Amino acid sequence: MFWGDQFDNLEKHTQWGIDILEKYIKFVKERTEIELSYAKQLRNLAKKYQPKKNSKEEEEYRYTACKAFLSTLNEMNDYAGQHEVISENMTSNITVELARYVQELKQERKSYFHDGRKAQQHIEICWKQLESSKRRFERDCKEADRAQQYFEKMDADINVTKADVEKARQQAQVRHQMAEDSKADYSSVLQKFNHEQHEYYYTHIPSIFQKIQEMEERRIVRIGESMKTYAEVDRQVIPIIGKCLDEIVKAAESIDQKNDSQLVIEAYKSGFEPPGDIEFEDYTQPMKRTVSDNSLSNSRGEGKPELKFGGKSKGKLWPFIKKNKVLMVGPRSRSEQKRKKKKKRKRKYAITKMKDVYLKNPQMGDPASLDHKLTEVSQNIEKLRLETQKFEAWLAEVEGRLPARSEQARRQSGMFDAQNPATVNSCAQDRESPDGSYTEEQSQEGEGKVLATDFDDEFDEEEPLPAIGTCKALYTFEGQNEGTISVVEGETLYVIEEDKGDGWTRIRRNEDEEGYVPTSYVEVYLDKNAKGAKTYI
Repeated sequence: MFWGDQFDNLEKHTQWGIDILEKYIKFVKERTEIELSYAKQLRNLAKKYQPKKNSKEEEEYRYTACKAFLSTLNEMNDYAGQHEVISENMTSNITVELARYVQELKQERKSYFHDGRKAQQHIEICWKQLESSKRRFERDCKEADRAQQYFEKMDADINVTKADVEKARQQAQVRHQMAEDSKADYSSVLQKFNHEQHEYYYTHIPSIFQKIQEMEERRIVRIGESMKTYAEVDRQVIPIIGKCLDEIVKAAESIDQKNDSQLVIEAYKSGFEPPGDIEFEDYTQPMKRTVSDNSLSNSRGEGKPELKFGGKSKGKLWPFIKKNKVLMVGPRSRSEQKRKKKKKRKRKYAITKMKDVYLKNPQMGDPASLDHKLTEVSQNIEKLRLETQKFEAWLAEVEGRLPARSEQARRQSGMFDAQNPATVNSCAQDRESPDGSYTEEQSQEGEGKVLATDFDDEFDEEEPLPAIGTCKALYTFEGQNEGTISVVEGETLYVIEEDKGDGWTRIRRNEDEEGYVPTSYVEVYLDKNAKGAKTYI
């Protein structure tokens, strides 16, 4: 085995070394991309939580905790900047430099192996020349021997003429001369080959291998230096990153919870004193309001009273009651209760109709699933009815229509109070201030004085519901049940009530034709601008 056979192994090994170097370059490049992406995300994060100018958030940053958070956001910007520095230094000091070095290394390696291959080809040519000269010398020697044997045979034969013998002798001499020439040529070629072979194995190949070895050692040293640079780039920004973290800690230590609490106290203190005790209201006896200097009764005859709460002067109201607002035990309260009761009745009507549809068409749903909703709606309607009767009794007392609450009204009020104690207490507190007197002035007293009969007549005149959007019929629906309406595929109608979760939508064709259709049969287009508008097809 010749040393030259190792060229293939060396070529594979040096190529592997270049691949390792390129792999490391790729690693550093991806690290720089990660650093840039991380820095960008940190900056976006800090920007996202920065307070907006001329907004309410700026007021929040007067608190020490918010100031510390703002300092943290600013330090995060500096922290992100250091990661950008890491990316830039790694790119310039490692990625770019190593990429240039790899190109130089490839050229150097290519030249060395080119010289090695050239020397190898030269020695192979010399070897072929030696083999050719050797074969020619061997052939000439064999032909000379055969010519000599032929001459001796002709010379011994007495039947052969003298001319033939002389011709054989001359032929033998020619062959012997050719053999001598081939011998001399073979000797010269052999001497030359031995010299070239010695130069190849002792001069050219060792020199080329030495250069390849030095090239590989430089590559190994270079990758080691790059790894040191990789660590140094990180180490250079550690002091600045540590300073950023120290500033964050310093900002956190500057938080003063006492100062923040005092700012809240200063911002939201009202100066009001706690309200006085609430008087006991005995519902077992006819309701009689306490007649005092600042009561509602006296205000009718004595003019506008001075309102007082817990000993405070006029102008400071009880802080837990909105200014100049009392419960309207009159048309407003009754209107609200009747409106709720009508809404519940409509819901009960819709659920009942849907149950009828389910009974006639079981494939559309289970009728039993609506029993619970019907029971719940019926209970709510009964509660609203009792509450409405209670408010009507209170209104009669306030207006002086009845001398006192009737026994039936007290029983109904008691039933409602047992079912909704929180609502009763809330109403009672809204009607009176802590010292038992009304909080509304004489000029506001008249808002609740509307006769119940007039209000009932006005409320019972129900206006058509406004259209809140339009819908397009996707399929033809035959409204055979009461409360439903028939539609034709492609028809456009107005929506007056959305699906409340029962699977039905209330629509209107014109002022006299309206009803429910399955929600799945229409495509609804709600229009916020159309809310409250009265438009018909």
